[in-house]
Amino acid sequence: LALALTVGGLALAPFGIAAAGTRLLDVRNLGLGLVVAILSSAIPFSLEFAALRRLSSQVFGILMSLEPAVGAAAGFLFLSQRLSMRDLLAIGLVSVASAAATLTSRHV
Repeated sequence: LALALTVGGLALAPFGIAAAGTRLLDVRNLGLGLVVAILSSAIPFSLEFAALRRLSSQVFGILMSLEPAVGAAAGFLFLSQRLSMRDLLAIGLVSVASAAATLTSRHV
């Protein structure tokens, strides 16, 4: 993951430099960039790895399948994004499938 983020950052750096120039080196922008980096990758991935150690792989997989639905709901609630009927149907189907998989799983 670290390698993928590094390669992606390096690949996009020329476009950011061309668009923003020296404003990228502003202390405020560097600080905001650091905060975004921590909140968008470091914290979520460390929490996922902690959950993976504590949960069974089946439960963890079910929770991960709900991640896009939670993201869509967050976009709707916090960013005023619109969800089409197709989006709502997909979220509903994934949620029902996750609930069914959880309720019908055997406890080992």
